[in-house]
Order: sequence, then C-alpha cells, then structure tokens
Amino acid sequence: MSYSTADSFPSVTLDDVRGAQKMLSGIARVTAMEGSRYLSRLVGAPVQFKCENLQRTGSFKLRGAYVRIAGLLPEERAAGVVAASAGNHAQGVALASSLLGVRSTVFMPNGAPLPKVAATREYGAEVRLHGQVVDETLAAAQEYARSTGAVFIHPFDHPDIIAGQGTVGLEILEQCPEARTIVLGIGGGGLAAGVALAVKSLRPDIRIVGVQAEGAAAYPPSLAAGRPLSIDNPATMADGIRVGRPGDVPFRLVEELVDEVRTVSENDLSSALLLCLERAKLVVEPAGASSVAALLSDPGSFEGPVVALLSGGNVDPLLMQRILRHGMAAGGRYLAVTLRLTDRPGALATLLGVLSVADANVLDVSHVRTDPRLGLTEVEVELHLETKGHEHCAEVNRALREAGYTVID
Repeated sequence: MSYSTADSFPSVTLDDVRGAQKMLSGIARVTAMEGSRYLSRLVGAPVQFKCENLQRTGSFKLRGAYVRIAGLLPEERAAGVVAASAGNHAQGVALASSLLGVRSTVFMPNGAPLPKVAATREYGAEVRLHGQVVDETLAAAQEYARSTGAVFIHPFDHPDIIAGQGTVGLEILEQCPEARTIVLGIGGGGLAAGVALAVKSLRPDIRIVGVQAEGAAAYPPSLAAGRPLSIDNPATMADGIRVGRPGDVPFRLVEELVDEVRTVSENDLSSALLLCLERAKLVVEPAGASSVAALLSDPGSFEGPVVALLSGGNVDPLLMQRILRHGMAAGGRYLAVTLRLTDRPGALATLLGVLSVADANVLDVSHVRTDPRLGLTEVEVELHLETKGHEHCAEVNRALREAGYTVID
C-alpha cells in the first residue's frame, strides 16, 4: 500500500521508505525505545520515548540527508552539495557527505551556536557563516548552488528526505507494535510526512499527532486553507521546528495522513525539556521535546500505548541553562523577586531571615543603590530563589509582604 502527493509533486511510497531503510543499514542507528513511568502515570497508559536524540549527529536528520545524497548521479556528486541550516540538518548533511565521499558546503547563520558550527566542521563540511536569520542563510546557499552547480540539499522538501525520515516510523512499528498513538514535532514536515506514510501504510489504525510551537505554527492555518501558507517572523526557543512555511511535498502527506496538529507554549516546551533531563536522564533539545510538551499540556487526550518521538538532542549549553531556569520557573521551582528596603546595616540579614523562615533557598542576590527612581535611603534588591512549587511561591511572596516589604516584581 502506498500514498502519493498531488500530481504536481513527486510521489513517495512505502517501497521508497523500505528502500531507504536498507540503504541506511549500518549507517543510521536503530535508536532505543525507553519507557517513561512518570508520563505513563500522567497519561494513564504506557508511554515510550523513541530516542532519535541518540542518533548519530544527535538527530534524525542524518537519515534523510544520507538517502538524498546517496541517490545523486555521479556527475552530481562530483559537483558537491550545499545546504543551509542552523544546526541539525547541517550536521546530517556534513556526516552523510563524508561517508559518501562527497564535498559539502554548509551555510549557517551568524550567531549559530558554536558547538553546532564546530560539529559541522568536524563532520567534514566547509562552513560559511552568512545572514542573521535562516531565510538569509537559505538564500545564500541557493545562490551558491546556482553559481557553482552544487546540488542543494533541502532539509525537508524532497521525496528522498521524506523517505529517509520515514524509516523512523518503520522502527517504531517494529519496536512497539502495540502502539496506538505516535506524537512528534513538526517544522517543515519532512519527519511527520515520512513517519505518517510508513505507519499509516501498515497500521492505519494508529493515530498520528503532530506538534508545533505556538509562535511558529504554520501548519494549522495551512491545513485550514488546503495549501502551504507562510507566517511572518516565526518565534520559538525550538529552533528545530521554527519554520515559517510547510514544504510543498510533505504538506500533502501531512494533510492526508496526520490525524491532528496541535500547538504547545514555550512554558510547555521548557517544562518538557526539564522533565526529560530529570526523569529520563536524556538531553533533548526544545524541538525534540515538543512531543513531551504535548503530553504534559493535555495528558488525558492520548490513547495509549503512546510513542513520543524525541527528534533531537543538539542544544547549546548556554541555551540549555536558560531553558532549564525557564522550566523551573514554569513549575514553581524558581522565583525571582525585586523589592525595596531601607539601606541600613542589618537590613539584608533581616530580609534573608524572613526567607529562611519561609524555607526559600537563596541562589543569588543583587543590589541597586544608584537608580534615580530610588529614594536617598532606599536600595533595590533582586533575589533569585529556589522554591518547591507554585503554592510555595505564593507563600514566599505573602511572607515578604506581611514582613512589610514592597515587592515590585
């Protein structure tokens, strides 16, 4: 059984996905499936993680990139390949090209995380930094392809890419044949289209749920209109799914085969990343944790057993630090308060005594004495506190006010 896109676009079939699986044997890892007791209790049914964050290069992107480049004609390989990416696709193209003996050039935006730039170079690609946003980087890569004859490797809008990503779906069916729901993040749609094609061709009863970040959700309006639409300035911490327009080829498959596309907030994403780190001991990037974010935001709406696809684990350590603090704040485990007090000896010690009684752990303290908004004898103090949940945060704020402090923020 196979599906095809609209007549104006190349088709992708189950046989293509099976062929990709054979091609990737010994190249891509068959990544682990790990159970989550916490989410299983929350959802009320077994939940398994499909750990593509443990794939070579740290994401599923190697699968599609390798299949695409392996399918090039000899003269195309000789011309080399070019790609544009802020991270995961860049590394996938770089490693796939090296394994196949093809020269690769990868354009990355200025300001791309240094670990991702370094990894892409180490996998063998020539890295060129260009532009401030991915759209500018993409235009530079396409111009390079036109001027040099190098083959442009699109991150999601090509049948070979979709077939390669679809091998994840075949592995899920082999590893968890009892699955009733598969949840996965959607950016341009290559992964969702491939997984949905593979799974629905063999198990049409399995429900496929796609997840987008609220600030970068191009699929809901596109599906409503029946065609890919662009959204302006997509914004989310989940750069792996921060795509402003669905791909033409994957869109038709997503439209036909994905049962639902829902959105999650930034708080949901940071809470999901924190859960993966603390409960599952897995490093997952925000886009990779989008499936977990959907489960956390509405756990009762999924029929189990559920497979949540963790699509990648390439997260910059500095971004990870900010996201974890954001996730702790969303869970009521971190509280930042700014207040004013009289600048006199012992004032800070008295304040810290109030916090000690309230059982709040002080992580950081900063003073401001020279702000023109302050009176001559006033000092502004910003406190970063470790707390035990939303109720405890409320108790801390109440204790400060009852002690006579003016809490500004």
